[in-house]
Amino acid sequence: MSTVEQIITSERADLLQTLRRHRGFLRQTVEGITDEQAATRTTVSELCLGGLIKHVAGTEERWMRFAVDGADGMQSTPIDWEDQFRMHEGETITELLDEYARVAAGTDELVATLDLDSTHPLPVAPWFEPGASWSFRRVLLHVIAETSQHAGHADILREAIDGAKTMG
Repeated sequence: MSTVEQIITSERADLLQTLRRHRGFLRQTVEGITDEQAATRTTVSELCLGGLIKHVAGTEERWMRFAVDGADGMQSTPIDWEDQFRMHEGETITELLDEYARVAAGTDELVATLDLDSTHPLPVAPWFEPGASWSFRRVLLHVIAETSQHAGHADILREAIDGAKTMG
C-alpha cells in the first residue's frame, strides 16, 4: 500500500475512487487505437479522442493549480480554448496518455494531503458566479464530472471510428 493510500479518509477514498473510475473509462476508450484514429474527427465538432485526453489532462491540471494557488495558479499558463481539443501532427496517443497519468498522479497526491475545505475565489469568467469561491472538495467534484462527461463523448467518438463500445 502506498503512502497516499495509507492516509486517505473514507471521503477522500470515495472521491479518489470515483475519479479513478472515470479516468479508467476514458483511458479504456482509447485502448488499441492508432495515432491516426486518435486524431480523427468523427463529428462536426473539433473533438477527437486524442484531443479529449489532452483536454481532460489539461483541465485537471489547471484545477489542481487552482486548488493549491487559487485563480492565479489556474491562470498561470495560457490556454488556447480551441486548440486543447486537437491532436497535432507528431503527438501520439501514448504520449498524451503518459501526460494524463502524470497529471493524475499529482492530483492523487493532493487528494491525500490538501484540506478538502480549503477554498479560493473563482477566476472572473462569464461561466462562474461572480464572487463565488470553491473548496477543494467542490473542485474534485467538478473534475469528476468533467472527466465523466468527456468519457461519454469519447465513447461516442470511438464507436464512430470502429464500432467499439467501451461504456455500453
